Amino acid sequence: MKIVLSADRALMSDYNNMTFLGFAACAPKFVPGFIYEKIFCPPLKEENDGQLIYAHCGQRKIQSALLKNGFSEKDIAVVNPSKLSKFITHETKVLCITTHDPLGKGPASSTFSDLGSREPYTSYYFRKLVSHQSIKKHNVKVIVGGSGAWQLADKEIMTKYGIDCVVLGEGEITAVDLVHKALNSDELPKIVQGEVVPLEDIPLIKKPTINGIIEICRGCGRGCKFCNPTMSNFRCQPLEYIKKEAITNKKLGKNITLHAEDILRYQAKGFIPKEEAVIELFNEMKKITGSVGISHFAYSSVVAKPSLVEKISEILETGTRDYPFVSGQVGVETGSSELISKYMKGKVKPFKPNEWKDVVIQGNNILADNNWIPIETLIMGLPGEKASDVRKTIDLLDDLSQYKSLIVPLFFVPIGNLKDKEFFNKSKCIPEHWELLAQSIKHTLKWSYRILEEEPLNEINGIKKWIVKRVIRIMERKMSPYLKLMENGVSPLENKKYN
Repeated sequence: MKIVLSADRALMSDYNNMTFLGFAACAPKFVPGFIYEKIFCPPLKEENDGQLIYAHCGQRKIQSALLKNGFSEKDIAVVNPSKLSKFITHETKVLCITTHDPLGKGPASSTFSDLGSREPYTSYYFRKLVSHQSIKKHNVKVIVGGSGAWQLADKEIMTKYGIDCVVLGEGEITAVDLVHKALNSDELPKIVQGEVVPLEDIPLIKKPTINGIIEICRGCGRGCKFCNPTMSNFRCQPLEYIKKEAITNKKLGKNITLHAEDILRYQAKGFIPKEEAVIELFNEMKKITGSVGISHFAYSSVVAKPSLVEKISEILETGTRDYPFVSGQVGVETGSSELISKYMKGKVKPFKPNEWKDVVIQGNNILADNNWIPIETLIMGLPGEKASDVRKTIDLLDDLSQYKSLIVPLFFVPIGNLKDKEFFNKSKCIPEHWELLAQSIKHTLKWSYRILEEEPLNEINGIKKWIVKRVIRIMERKMSPYLKLMENGVSPLENKKYN
């Protein structure tokens, strides 16, 4: 093969068909390998020839872009990293790597690894990938892109990891040009800002994606200062385009997952959901496949159109054994209206920053009434965050304790317009941060166990469910003395009794 597409082991998994178990891919390496690989990140299945049956959505887009621009399927292989020895040969000129978190600097990895004082699996597996002997043996050019590529945009880091080119932003146009250069033995630019791809030029996938992920919208447009600027260009795919990708995924029996930064804003012109367009989308997806998942949504959209959540739930028949609940990731970020106003005014639109707490509570209530279980993220350590700001988030979580959800606190990572700020870490935690961490962990452990007990999960059942429940109970017991300290605002890392 002239062109090989791959990614690190932490990214090449369907996470037991539960996309957001991908958070576990960011776990520190003290999590036992057999639990990591069997429960959280089982490897992707392969065709008889060793190529992937399902691949990362970004890889499928690049694959389609290459096919659209003169390459044939015989030129391209999309493979697990374990198959590089087979597919990288003397004919191979370029290895294109998709990455989300190559150095473990992403919000989840940096949080979990810092608290656990261990390297995350994400950086471990990326290092293992780029140091594969076949790359040097055959003098292959290495091009890296994806949402985590920003971590590698440094010439010293690139030299250390043997990377020839880093692509920041979108890749369907830029990556094709770079591959042509690599095949012609032309010199590659070190760091490239990917050209924004017009909606009509984003190619249809030719083969299925992991968990049937379909990118229905690209960008966001809410303008949060801690986010990547490329997210500002919000555009939505036409329904017919989405239907074609759903059919491609369904051919091999995959259910689908609709991906956007806010599913509820599909085809919206502003910040009020366009209800008829979203309803039509879910109706059409339901006709194609029996199960439709979502990736992300926003509480401001939930509360702006509460009837929309109810109608989606009716279409998907939530609350039944076949589809017990809808789950997706949603940013709560903070309970402080001051921080909302300073860093993310657009996040709350069409509401005002001082209404954010009520929006989140009302949103949780609407979701609970319609069998939605949110995975809620918080940001700890936003620049200028004070004890009073953290206390407001703690108070908000008190109000959310009754709702079935998972709460994931994440340390601030300086990207976007805040890229010149400092990373937040455990050494900067004040007593209120430790309280917030304890509160979040206890909430998530409690509801994780109850979800496993109460909900019929087809993806995790039998021995897998027993193992996960057992792990939760062990974590509760092992963490209990630490959590007691944290609830009192004491860092467990400084208490000699527990170190």
